[in-house]
Amino acid sequence: MTITIDLNGNSHEIPSDVGNVQQLLENLNLADRILIVELNKEIVAKDAYDAPIKDRDQIEIIHFVGGG
Repeated sequence: MTITIDLNGNSHEIPSDVGNVQQLLENLNLADRILIVELNKEIVAKDAYDAPIKDRDQIEIIHFVGGG
């Protein structure tokens, strides 16, 4: 079973057992990166990554890439 979220402007299906921001980042293999997460137009602090995710939530994830 899956739920549908709007991830960075695109519809994205995730397993229904992904219940919070931290689990989403782990599912996307982004848990070890430096990033900013916005959930329904509110920035989520890193210590609040246990914030629940529900069907049709809007999530923006911005991660930093080094370069030179």
